Amino acid sequence: MLLELHVRNLALIERADVEFGEGLNILTGETGSGKSIFMGSVNMALGGKVPRDMVRKGAEYAYIELIFSVDEEKGKILRQMGVTPDEDGILIISRKIMPSRSVSRINDETVTLGRLREITGLLLDIHGQHEHQSLLYRSKHLEILDCFAGVEKMKKQLAEEYRRYCSLEEAAAGFRTDEETRRREADFLRFEVDEIEDAALKPGEEEELSRAYRRFMGSRKIVEALSAAYAAVTAVDVGEARKGVERAAEYEEALEKLKDQLFDAEAILNDVAHEITSYLDNMVFDEEEFRRVESRLDLIHGLEAKYGSGTEAVLRALQEKKERLNELENYDGLKQKAEQELEESRERLDLLCEKLSERRKQAASGLAEKIRRSLLDLNFLDVEFEISFRKLDKYTAHGFDEVEFLISTNPGESVKPLGMVASGGELSRIMLAIKTVLADTDDVPTLIFDEIDTGISGRTAQKVSEKLAVISGSRQVICITHLPQIAAMADYHFEMAKEPKEAKTVTTIRRLDGRQQIVELARLLGGAEITDAVLQNAGEMKKLAEQTKRQLREYGA
Repeated sequence: MLLELHVRNLALIERADVEFGEGLNILTGETGSGKSIFMGSVNMALGGKVPRDMVRKGAEYAYIELIFSVDEEKGKILRQMGVTPDEDGILIISRKIMPSRSVSRINDETVTLGRLREITGLLLDIHGQHEHQSLLYRSKHLEILDCFAGVEKMKKQLAEEYRRYCSLEEAAAGFRTDEETRRREADFLRFEVDEIEDAALKPGEEEELSRAYRRFMGSRKIVEALSAAYAAVTAVDVGEARKGVERAAEYEEALEKLKDQLFDAEAILNDVAHEITSYLDNMVFDEEEFRRVESRLDLIHGLEAKYGSGTEAVLRALQEKKERLNELENYDGLKQKAEQELEESRERLDLLCEKLSERRKQAASGLAEKIRRSLLDLNFLDVEFEISFRKLDKYTAHGFDEVEFLISTNPGESVKPLGMVASGGELSRIMLAIKTVLADTDDVPTLIFDEIDTGISGRTAQKVSEKLAVISGSRQVICITHLPQIAAMADYHFEMAKEPKEAKTVTTIRRLDGRQQIVELARLLGGAEITDAVLQNAGEMKKLAEQTKRQLREYGA
């Protein structure tokens, strides 16, 4: 279950720390107090989309942390998925939200949002207005029926066969070409195969040739540079300059030093010229070999441009083309084999779909009746609920069934699709009824209900509160509400409020004790003015709710 929620610098929430308990956790507060931000924080921590400007003004980042307690059975499943709770069964999920990006972690290990949603789906289920609206889609109806029917193993087997069927169907489709098209394709493939095979490519050859080419290019540049240096050195006539200074030194002794310097320079330049000549004489540049390497590289690069980057890719392309050419040259036999394998897969798939459909139909009547009874408990009058089946004209990974929930909420009216009958408030109650029915089969330990009280009041609100009490008897439930009938059922009651702080507005959340719960119930009952009579009424409501809750959990709804 969800033990703790910690939020930092998220919208109006500067800091919030909540410790949840077992059973029914209720959150209440004035309109605009931040209940939607609370729900949003949980959604974001679970990998949901982060709206713009969610980081509190003046803060560098927002931070959300969820701490879960995981039982041994759930821990075993998580470990199989590569996630290990600590020795006390604690799992910490966090998300750091920055203006440009966000980072999600499970036990300090960074994870992708997809991975995060996969893991958290085992721990927590959120039902808000969007979830209620999902009941308008038939795909959701099939999901609910399959959950009740317990057909996960059958669906996994069917999905594997469906993937095999799709692969075989694609393979068989490749044989559905006319003779002229096959002939042209085969001719072109033979040309490509010959082109690649004639090249006789070897793994690693390109790298070896590239190294040799670089050496050749280096040698050429060395020869060119040294030849230019030799020409420059030999162009300088230091000997003639020395002779001129010698003649001048006959008349001026001070020039003797300059004469000696020129003598040394002449000797150095002669040595340099000799060294250059010696190096060039010892260098071997095989022009023919260079041209061979260059030509071979051009051939390889040309093949890579046509068939794939790298020698390995070209050789893979060769193998694929040879296989396709073999298919074309043995077309009739391979076509017959492919069609036979496809037909065999179709028969297996059809059988699996039939078995799955039969199991679904067996479960459908029981599910429909349980939902109907649960809806009656939620103050629907003489409600009728049915599950219709339609066979699709194609296979899917989920079989060939299309199911749809049908309902009638008024006596004498025929059943119709939910979208034609149910209002927003009715959809929320229908979802609650479904969750109640699935409570024994759904192993998600924590349920969060948001807007479960949309469009309801009075006796209906009381019935909804009783259903929540029943569900929270076997798992943790967190519910945001504005109805006193629901709030009175709380095992743990939290209040959200807005407060001014240093010229800013912040949202706070606190757990209420017994007396504070009565005051909050009185506010929900009486609005702005809380009289002694309202307080007395609130106290009586809480007392009766506790009695009802004990009875429901002891004896069932």
